[in-house]
Amino acid sequence: MYAAERQHAIERTLIEQGRVGVVELARRFDVTTETIRRDLDQLEAAGALRRVHGGAVPREHASTVEPTLTERMLRHGPAKSAIGQCAARVLAEDFHGSVYFDAGTTTAAVAAALAARLGEGRIEAVTHALSLGSSLAQIPGIALTAIGGRVRGATAAAVGAGTVREISSLRPDIAFIGTNGISAGFGLSTPDPDEAAAKSAIVAAARTVVVVADADKFDTELLVRFAGLDDVDILVTDAAPPADLAAALAENNVEVRVA
Repeated sequence: MYAAERQHAIERTLIEQGRVGVVELARRFDVTTETIRRDLDQLEAAGALRRVHGGAVPREHASTVEPTLTERMLRHGPAKSAIGQCAARVLAEDFHGSVYFDAGTTTAAVAAALAARLGEGRIEAVTHALSLGSSLAQIPGIALTAIGGRVRGATAAAVGAGTVREISSLRPDIAFIGTNGISAGFGLSTPDPDEAAAKSAIVAAARTVVVVADADKFDTELLVRFAGLDDVDILVTDAAPPADLAAALAENNVEVRVA
């Protein structure tokens, strides 16, 4: 295989998986890790990706760049579905209580999984996400409260001081939280300050915080930190976290569930 063909295949894999590793690519293409590193260096110079420790991520993983809701819906569909099903099992089938759903496509996967397994229990659901609210409202056994505010186009979520005040007046039993990045040193982060304020309010309000995030979010740090690892009770993901992050999660008593 020519270098150009290999690099094109690397770009395609990055689009499909959201992250590539040097060792895995070397094994796949039967070349040395040094060859893959050169490929990644060339692709980074061309603006096709961003190098990180052990591999590469899409260029958009800059600290202030955020994919649109439509773009995120097209990514990691099977992983998000698996995470949603695993996270839904945090709730017993006869659960009777209150649940906050953060905005995001992975939290939407949790709601979809709940729709398929709700038993006799009744859930008082709350969300500030417009797209998620319409789905929750159609699930039997869920009574929905929608929180308003200025709606961000990127996430279709309400934000602003009024939104934060409403969230802060609640005390949900469980909150399912999405994140754009999770790292050992910086915690949970997102690109937008208004979105971060809403997420911080949810984390502070909930009795139990369940973070749902695919492995693409590992070791990623965005502009605004909205919670520390010590604020998280459970992390539901689709792959085991890398060693440094796994150690930090364990140190902060975060239960990790791999779908």
